[in-house]
Amino acid sequence: MAQDITVYITDRNGVRHEVQAPTDMNMNIMELIRAYELAEEGTVGICGGMAMCASCQCYVLNDVISLERNPDEEAMLWEAYHVKENSRLGCQIPITEAIDGLEIEIAPEQ
Repeated sequence: MAQDITVYITDRNGVRHEVQAPTDMNMNIMELIRAYELAEEGTVGICGGMAMCASCQCYVLNDVISLERNPDEEAMLWEAYHVKENSRLGCQIPITEAIDGLEIEIAPEQ
């Protein structure tokens, strides 16, 4: 049975938010950031979650998920600004029970 998980998101102003994320709606981290309005409207998910803009780049702050990136994500981050070793695209992180407790920080605007 699907359940909500907890994700900790630090916004671009340095404010840490504890949010509940549904595991049964096929959402990703980018959509979660938008749903909770944790970034200024029009600054996250510009490409609609296609790994084509890096506007949803975030920094993974704990070891809940792998830092390994898929080829599309790697290519987009190669061209992005503010990239760090722990950068991932939020649109490429699906919300599943396996990411319960994930801590991320939204990267500065591109």
